[in-house]
Amino acid sequence: MSTRVLLSGATGFIASHTIAALLAAGHEVVGTVRDPANTAATAHLSRLPGAAERLTLVAADLTTPDAFAPYTADVDYVIHMASPFQLTVNDPQRDLVDPAVHGTRSMLAAAAASPRVKRVVLTSSMAAITDEPDERHVLTEADWNEKSSLTRNPYYYSKMLAERAAWDFHRERRPAWSLVTINPFIVIGPSMVPTVSESNRLFVELLAGIYPAIMGLEWGFVDVRDVATAHVRAL
Repeated sequence: MSTRVLLSGATGFIASHTIAALLAAGHEVVGTVRDPANTAATAHLSRLPGAAERLTLVAADLTTPDAFAPYTADVDYVIHMASPFQLTVNDPQRDLVDPAVHGTRSMLAAAAASPRVKRVVLTSSMAAITDEPDERHVLTEADWNEKSSLTRNPYYYSKMLAERAAWDFHRERRPAWSLVTINPFIVIGPSMVPTVSESNRLFVELLAGIYPAIMGLEWGFVDVRDVATAHVRAL
């Protein structure tokens, strides 16, 4: 029996590179997207080496209850990446927090219903740990972002709540699978699509003079291909 991985949010920046890494490692991948028929959004995935034989795209939306339930019965591992990544929104609760938290719970519930799933890897963020790094303090798994809110860095707030929801689910439900979270900071690198990711956009806006800042190495940049490799190894 070949190894099958369910990955949500397949067209995302990190997700696309992770699918490439999974295919290169010989895994079968089931990727969720809003609309598999939208070839303009998924063409770059279809062109990946191994995609024709081992990549299947299926429909799922974070805001739809039980959206992932049909896809966990025949997979060995789950990577939950789908989550809104917008720094400016009209309604932080509706646009960021609810999809992030409810989508995470929905995926974990679907995984818990499957006797085959061995591990769930959640793509979290440094945002779940802190929104104001302090060079005097070494951050560990014990740290949580306690400063963000709906009015202060709401995206950070959504990532913190989603990861907390995942660990609460795992502790309370005690599913057969293990849970791993990955918390990268500013993810940069080559894009597979013409659009610019939110992290890469930071450089574009710096060069355009939108942010009057000088960026130091302490910001914690990480290459998207390394983040993808980390997800594959975390399985």
